[in-house]
Amino acid sequence: MSAHCQLTGAEPGFGNHISHSHRRTSRRFDPNIQRKCYWLPSEGRHVRLTLSARAIKTVDAIGIEAAVARIRSRGGKV
Repeated sequence: MSAHCQLTGAEPGFGNHISHSHRRTSRRFDPNIQRKCYWLPSEGRHVRLTLSARAIKTVDAIGIEAAVARIRSRGGKV
């Protein structure tokens, strides 16, 4: 599964592990990505979205119709 949110566009950040001796090795900060299924009443079907935990809360606040409209305006496929 790609670590990329369809709604917010959140993707991995990169940085370094820093050990006690201060040696740096590469690491990756992944967003908390979940696959969630929503009922889309306007189209009469379920849609499965790949969302970050923050985006799931956004969908709860603005509604699935507005969220799908935002995804489509970003050029995403639903």
